[in-house]
Amino acid sequence: MAIWGSLIGGMIGFSLGGPFGMLLGSLIGGKISRAKTQARFGSFAQPQQVFALSLIVLSAKLSKADGQVSREELIAVKDKLKIPENELDQVGKIFNKAKEEKTGYEPYAKQIAQIYSGNINVLEEVINILFYIAEADGNVSHSELKMIEDIARIFGLSEIQINGIKESRKSSDKLNPYIVLESKPDESIEVIRKRYLKLSKEHHPDLLVSKGVPQEVINESKVKMRAINSAWAQVQKLKAN
Repeated sequence: MAIWGSLIGGMIGFSLGGPFGMLLGSLIGGKISRAKTQARFGSFAQPQQVFALSLIVLSAKLSKADGQVSREELIAVKDKLKIPENELDQVGKIFNKAKEEKTGYEPYAKQIAQIYSGNINVLEEVINILFYIAEADGNVSHSELKMIEDIARIFGLSEIQINGIKESRKSSDKLNPYIVLESKPDESIEVIRKRYLKLSKEHHPDLLVSKGVPQEVINESKVKMRAINSAWAQVQKLKAN
């Protein structure tokens, strides 16, 4: 599946309204790939296109959160979203427009939360990928961390869920297994196992794809799954002692 070639045209047929609609409207007004958009006008945006657009816009906002846009972060956006060379111009126009406009990230985060209402695991994946992009230059600044945490709260994620995502970014030998599994050390192995099974199901790549996460970015969800499995293995050892 290639989500980029029809991204803008597909979104035009899907009346998003709100900040996303205004952003796309301004791009069309600027005659961005008019032939493509006219050919696609009237079609409906796929969940994958909505997810991709969300990541582009939030990545643009995140890239200037600490006052500078690093080359490493731009490369991370391109690599993580697996944007082919022939679509960089299209996607770049969306990225730059979102980066330059005065609208903050909050209205976009609220609209994304509405679009994916009831799909909290998809919203968690957005946060997971934003951490990946922020980590690209080797350091997640305080302003970047604050922005990602703010977006997560707008999405409706709890502090336990936010901490679980952050902890899962660590290497297996450094992560706290109880935080990853959203559990407490004094809980029984049976209770923690139920939470492990629940998290494993929610973050399974096949489930995420079925709910609108593009195949192009699904590899990052596998990092979360590895952390969940590693945490469960560690908890079993700790409880056995």
